[in-house]
Amino acid sequence: MSKQKNYKKTLTACYLGFVTQAISANFTPLLFITFISTYGITLEKIAMIPLVFYFTQLLIDLAATKFADKIGYRTCVVASQVISAVGLALMAILPEVLSKPFIGILISVVLYAVGSGLIEVLVSPIVEACPFENKEGTMSLLHSFYCWGAMGVILGSTFFFAMFGVEHWKILTFIWALIPFYNTFNFVICPIERLVEDGKSIEIRKLLKTPIFWLMILLMVCSGASEASMAQWASAFTESAIGVSKTVGDLAGPCLFALFMGISRVLYGKFSEKLDLTKVMLICGMMCAGCYLLASLSTLPILGLTGCALCGMTVGIMWPGSISISSQNCPKGGTAMFAFLALAGDLGAMVSPAMVGNISEAAGGNLKAGLLAATIFPIVLVFGLLLLKKKVSQAIKE
Repeated sequence: MSKQKNYKKTLTACYLGFVTQAISANFTPLLFITFISTYGITLEKIAMIPLVFYFTQLLIDLAATKFADKIGYRTCVVASQVISAVGLALMAILPEVLSKPFIGILISVVLYAVGSGLIEVLVSPIVEACPFENKEGTMSLLHSFYCWGAMGVILGSTFFFAMFGVEHWKILTFIWALIPFYNTFNFVICPIERLVEDGKSIEIRKLLKTPIFWLMILLMVCSGASEASMAQWASAFTESAIGVSKTVGDLAGPCLFALFMGISRVLYGKFSEKLDLTKVMLICGMMCAGCYLLASLSTLPILGLTGCALCGMTVGIMWPGSISISSQNCPKGGTAMFAFLALAGDLGAMVSPAMVGNISEAAGGNLKAGLLAATIFPIVLVFGLLLLKKKVSQAIKE
């Protein structure tokens, strides 16, 4: 008698996978000032760290379209945890042993960015391949763990620094590295299925020639951009909107945004079976545009902060929702499709904050001008969803 597979173990491993990704993306920025004061690194070089992180992740997204299926999900996702743990641990070691600390930091960033990119590409298809009944809700709940991870690393790190001092940041780095180290064993033993059986997934060349695929790519770019435009500037916006200190702004802005984003993903995960995903995303897209307008045009600080926080609620479903819609409309897309979707989302998330910053700079340092321009992303998302709905309706009639 064969033993029944426990896919809850798979889900737990994937939850912690997204927590690992949240640590990789959110911990190092908390140390920027410490790096400047401890190692004498210039602000210009510090600005390279997030750029190197996201660029490396983009390269992995692209490369994964070629190697993920050949090597296998388990090997790749186990490697993601090992590389993330090693990258985080080396962050505390390499700057001390290399003659140029900044090079040590960059080596560490590249390593855990590779792990983060593999997580981005693999975790969603691993969950999609599991025989869960409510896949849309499961996918939304899965992605909420990035939000909880982001909140955990920001609040946990702040508490640690307050209790023991920021000079002991290396100890905390090792503590955070224990999460992917532990999760390595989860991925070794949990059941992992293939998303599409060997030989049955659509060829990449054919996938790239499918018009509806590019519509999915547009949705992911806009989802990533709608989320990151506000998320990356939440701290600065909170400082300017309600006049708080940088420390309070660093906590209140990103944490409030992540909290509401996580809540929206949990709520959709709970009630998704009763809801139409496309309609929910259309409503969220329109509300997101409204939140950007409220944040950028309001003269009352409390209304601006409300727009910022509620933006997290409206963007929460966009990324996992776009993945679910893509799976529904292109079920044989395979790992390559998920890799391209991750690439598109990361591209939107990398380019949009820079666009907001450049427009704000051109407007004399007015952040609200940049956020107003970012309203275009949820608006394009809404039009993309309407076009997709029309194409699907036409396909059904034919």
